[in-house]
Amino acid sequence: MAIRLAIFDWDGTLMDSIGRIVTCVELAASDCGLPMPTQQQTQQIIGLSLGVGLAGLFGLEEGSESCDRLVDRYRYHYLHDNTPSPLFDGVTELLHDWHGRGVLLAVATGKSRRGLDRVLDETGLRPLFAASRGADEANSKPDPLMLRQLLDELKVPVNEAVMIGDSIHDLGMAKALGMASIGVTWGVHDKARLAEFEPVLMADTMAQLRGPSIRFIP
Repeated sequence: MAIRLAIFDWDGTLMDSIGRIVTCVELAASDCGLPMPTQQQTQQIIGLSLGVGLAGLFGLEEGSESCDRLVDRYRYHYLHDNTPSPLFDGVTELLHDWHGRGVLLAVATGKSRRGLDRVLDETGLRPLFAASRGADEANSKPDPLMLRQLLDELKVPVNEAVMIGDSIHDLGMAKALGMASIGVTWGVHDKARLAEFEPVLMADTMAQLRGPSIRFIP
């Protein structure tokens, strides 16, 4: 596989933020008097835009008053919660390596633009990314709109790009666009579920993303 553009999901792919997300969903549910979801149930919505994911998880109508309050409480807790959410080991080295080789890097995430900007600045990774899209700038995954936007902005054909993510939502939007994908197994969905979307590579470790199976177009 030869690529010019690598598009990364954020939560569960680059950042180990699953625990923080689960905690904040639980706190928001408690605030709103809603039944407490299991950790596994919450993990299934990670990667979707916040309104879409929470509406589906709790059986609410997206955009309704009750859903909007739940979203607001989630955002409040995410801003103030102290659950650690570090980058996965090897992420910084991988991104610097690929950037140094001239690969264009981008982010396509279920985070809002505000949330994405915050973590880009907190991690110091912003200079490495040529472009990014948050959930409030496109349709929710698995709709491929944010991938189309990134391809258009960076003027890269779909056959020279790859989507890298830990969820079926990431791989689903790539498949819908005819873009190659790489599934990483350290996030929310296991290898069997990711395999349904026919990724060109399944990575169990960060080191596998630096292996000979990935080549770069100069």
